[in-house]
Amino acid sequence: MKRMETIKKIVDSGVVAVIRAESKEDGMKIIEAVKAGGIKALEITMTVPGAVDIIKELTDLYKDEDVIIGAGTVLDPETARACILAGAEYIVSSSFNADTVKLCNRYRVPVMPGVMTPAEALKALESGVEILKVFPGNAFGPSIIKAFKGPMPQGNYMPTGGVSLENVHEWIEAGAVAVGTGSVLTKGAKTGNYELVTETAKKFINEVKESRKKLNK
Repeated sequence: MKRMETIKKIVDSGVVAVIRAESKEDGMKIIEAVKAGGIKALEITMTVPGAVDIIKELTDLYKDEDVIIGAGTVLDPETARACILAGAEYIVSSSFNADTVKLCNRYRVPVMPGVMTPAEALKALESGVEILKVFPGNAFGPSIIKAFKGPMPQGNYMPTGGVSLENVHEWIEAGAVAVGTGSVLTKGAKTGNYELVTETAKKFINEVKESRKKLNK
């Protein structure tokens, strides 16, 4: 049940914040700013120094809050297991790795592997993946969601890469169940402007909500 609850939280949130930083300190500041903006799904990438320790720290810190902590840029099952044992509630990969998906299924933890082709999407679906990460999204644009949904309407797709405030409505209207965003969301952190990160997070949440309202009319 927890696996499905996590998936529901990701979909309900509509936005997954991809956290990349040069240090643990910067990462924590970005996380606080994003959280203040209302994004509840936080993806700590393995490119952040001490990422596994950060995941453990965050899961302890926010255990009583409505926030879900996941691990991103997970390339192999060994890393996935380390993240899960540290408390990661979901795993995100840049590509499909059958052993990583198998490991996550064993622990009943949601896994979102990157796919770019119908063959990869089908392989992921057959492996029990609930949300497929369309990556890099800017390689095709929102039209790729409709292209995937043609032969595989049963798939749930989440684009990452190339998602901006200007086009997020196009992704949602094309059928994405959620979007992943990183550099666009956190660009304020490069100059120490964490208030900008919070404001950008709020705008992303609002854009997703408004786009969903249009679809439901």
